[in-house]
Amino acid sequence: MESLSKTLHERKFYMKRILMLLLALSPLGPVPAFAGGSTVLVAAASSMKFPFTEIAKAFERENPGTSVKLSFGSSGNFYSQILNRAPFDVYFSADVTYPARLAEKGMSLDSSPPQLYARGRLVLWIPSMVGIDPVKDKMVSLLNPSIKKVAIANPSLAPYGRAAVEAMNRAGIYIELEPRLVFGENISQAAQFAHSGAAQAGLIAYSLAVTDKMKTAGSFWEIPPDFYAPIDQSFLLLTNTQNPEGARSFARFVTHPKGQKILERYGFGFPESRPR
Repeated sequence: MESLSKTLHERKFYMKRILMLLLALSPLGPVPAFAGGSTVLVAAASSMKFPFTEIAKAFERENPGTSVKLSFGSSGNFYSQILNRAPFDVYFSADVTYPARLAEKGMSLDSSPPQLYARGRLVLWIPSMVGIDPVKDKMVSLLNPSIKKVAIANPSLAPYGRAAVEAMNRAGIYIELEPRLVFGENISQAAQFAHSGAAQAGLIAYSLAVTDKMKTAGSFWEIPPDFYAPIDQSFLLLTNTQNPEGARSFARFVTHPKGQKILERYGFGFPESRPR
């Protein structure tokens, strides 16, 4: 019995090593179910809160015994945390710059490059209580005297905040609006400012505007994509991971059809060079 137990133990050990080697040959590879119970620690931009909550549940259903722990925040804050060795397995940013910088600093698993997974969209959202129709008045809505404060994500930390500034500049209204801007630490907090009445309008992610909470409290107009640089979003498998197999498996799930369908429901597009 002792010999049999040892043999089985050795076989499991070598099978695990072989699986890790096969996964290492490609940053992602095909999308089999992840064999093994564990926790995957995911850092994700706050614009991904609702789609990633659904994606994580779907992933867990297909991978019994594996759980996904999601942390949401601004891409810039996560960048700093990961530089300081925060214990995340994979980082989903709302831009391509932060993951690229981390990769340059040697923070990517097996030196794998960042990979695109989505393209975001920016909208102008106004609560119903303000009495302004953003679909009718578009960016000019923001000049209405009824709008005392405009919420955006902090542009120094959040890609959607940078896109909001670009859009206001493109519309020729940024200088006039600048004194009225209030900054959320991330795009979810900016949406909350507008929803709560702390601001009378918000430039927020489409993925937040289409949630039931926001749809019942206001309306939105999608800002034309030529008003701001494309919000291409990439992820990075992290060298500090304690669960490389789980990180790869979750990333595969996000970038393949089941994950894509969920992302599409929240308005995300897909850059042509994303993984397939």
